[in-house]
Amino acid sequence: MKKNLLVCTLCALILACGTPKENSSTISEKKHPEDPTIYANTITSEELKEMLYTYASDEFEGRETGEPGQKLAVNYLKEQYMALGTPSPFSNDNYFQEVPLERQRIADAQVKVNGKSAIAFDDFIPSSYVNVPAFSVNQIVYVGYGIDSENYSDYKDIDVKGKIVVFKSGEPMNADSTYVTSGTKEKTKWTSGRNARKLKIDTAKKLGAKGIFVLDNRAHTYYSKVYKRLDESGYKGTISSARDDENEAFYFLINQSFASTLVKDISTNHKPRVIDTNLEIAIKKNYENISSENVVAYIEGAEKPNEVLVISAHLDHEGVKDGNVYNGADDDGSGTVALLEIAEAFKTAMKDGIKPKRSILFLHVTGEEKGLLGSKYYTDKDPIFPLENTVANLNIDMIGRVSPKRKGDRNYVYVIGSDKLSSDLHQLSEAVNAKYTNIDLDYTYNDDNDPNRYYYRSDHYNFAKNNIPVIFYFNGTHDDYHKPTDTADKIQYDLLENRTRLVFYTAWEVANRDKRVIVDKVETTTAP
Repeated sequence: MKKNLLVCTLCALILACGTPKENSSTISEKKHPEDPTIYANTITSEELKEMLYTYASDEFEGRETGEPGQKLAVNYLKEQYMALGTPSPFSNDNYFQEVPLERQRIADAQVKVNGKSAIAFDDFIPSSYVNVPAFSVNQIVYVGYGIDSENYSDYKDIDVKGKIVVFKSGEPMNADSTYVTSGTKEKTKWTSGRNARKLKIDTAKKLGAKGIFVLDNRAHTYYSKVYKRLDESGYKGTISSARDDENEAFYFLINQSFASTLVKDISTNHKPRVIDTNLEIAIKKNYENISSENVVAYIEGAEKPNEVLVISAHLDHEGVKDGNVYNGADDDGSGTVALLEIAEAFKTAMKDGIKPKRSILFLHVTGEEKGLLGSKYYTDKDPIFPLENTVANLNIDMIGRVSPKRKGDRNYVYVIGSDKLSSDLHQLSEAVNAKYTNIDLDYTYNDDNDPNRYYYRSDHYNFAKNNIPVIFYFNGTHDDYHKPTDTADKIQYDLLENRTRLVFYTAWEVANRDKRVIVDKVETTTAP
C-alpha cells in the first residue's frame, strides 16, 4: 500500500489550482492550512482493486461469520492497519473487539394443556431461543389480536405482567370493512405478516408477558415445513447474538387447532380475558457458542479527542453454499477496502503533521448478514467510545457497482439517512460533494415510504437508533447480489475510487469543522 506521495501531491495541486472554491456556510469557515485533495488523491482505483482481489478471493471462502474464511478476513484487516501504522484503540496489537455469538437450532420444547401433550411442529413451533425450566400455570391471558395503539388496545384494563399471553393474527374491522386502528381499508402495521407479528410480540414483551402463544395459521404451516426440511438437511443453525435469557420472554407460533385448546372460541371472539387452564411448559435451548470479532483501528484527534467519528463497513458475507464461494466483492468487499483507503489517506496527512481535530474510529463489523450483529454489539453492549461522544457514523455498504435502475447514468451514489437526524449533516454532505466530487447524490431510498426499508438494513441503523447522525452510502442491488457471481472482476473501480473519495471528504469535514454535527431531530421509528 505504498505510494509515490510527491507525484500525487503535485497532481492534486495542479487540479486544485484549476478548480474554483465554493463558499458554503456548511463548509468550515476556518480555512484549513492543508488541502484535503492531496490526501484524497492517495485513494486510487489501482490500490482498491489490488486489495479487493485478495479480500474477495476464493481463499477467503466467502467470509461467513464464525467460519475460517472470516478469520482470514479479520487477520488481513489487522495486517493492513499494522502496515499503515494506524493503531488500535486497545493496547498493543489487539485490533479485535470480541463479539459473542451463538449458533442456534430450534429449541427442544414440551407443552401440555390440561395434561395432554402438544406435538412440536404439528401443533406449535418454539420460535425463540431461551432456556425455560419446567413450570406450570393455572391461568392464561387472552388478548384478542394483541394490539396496543392510541385508539385501540387489547391490553386495556388487563394485566399481563409475568403471565402467559395468547393472541391471534389480524386486526379487528368495523362494519364498513375499515380497520379499527386506522379507520381506513388500507392494511396497517398491525394487520398481518412477519412485521406485524414481531410488533405484537414486542408489545407483549414490553408489557411484561412471560410467554407468548401466537395464532397464525399461515405462518405456522409455512415455518413447520421449512424447519422440518432444514432439520432433515442437517442445517447447522441460525447465528445470533449471545444473550442472557434468564428473564427473556419466550414465544410459540401455533395453529388453529392447538389455539382452540387454549381459547375455545378464539376464531370468533376477540374479547380479552383471563382463562382458567392448566398449562405446563419446558424449553431447552439448543445452541453452540461462536467466535467472531469486529476489527477496529483508531486515530486520536488533536483538539477534540473525546469526540469520535465512526466510519464503518461490514467484513462478512455469505460463505460457501453447495460448493460455491459467495465472494461478496461488492457486498461488502467494496466498503471494506474503501475504509482501508480512507484510513490510509488520514494516516498520510498525519505523516505531514496534520491530525484531524476529532478522533476517528475505523470499524469493520462482523455478522451484518446475520442481522447487523457486530454493530449491534458495539452500540448496545460494548461501545468502545461513549455513544454520547460519537458525533456521526458514515457507513459504506456496496459502492462498487451500478444498479440496473441507473444503467447509462453511472456517476451516482444512493445516500440514505443523511437528513433523518441532522439537517446539519445533510447540508454538509451536499456541500462537500459539490465542492470536491460532483457525484449525483440519489435519495430514492431515503424516502420514509421506501418499501425496501434500506435505512434499517445496514449497520448505520444501530447508531441512528441511538440518535447519532448517519449517512449510508450504497450503489443499490444488482443481478449478482447475494450470489456467487458477486466477484471482483465486476467492480467498476473508477466509481469505487470516486465514491470512496466522497466519504473521505465528508469524514474530513466532520472531523475538522469547529463545531460537532448538530442533531436537530430525534429517532422515533423502529426497525421492522
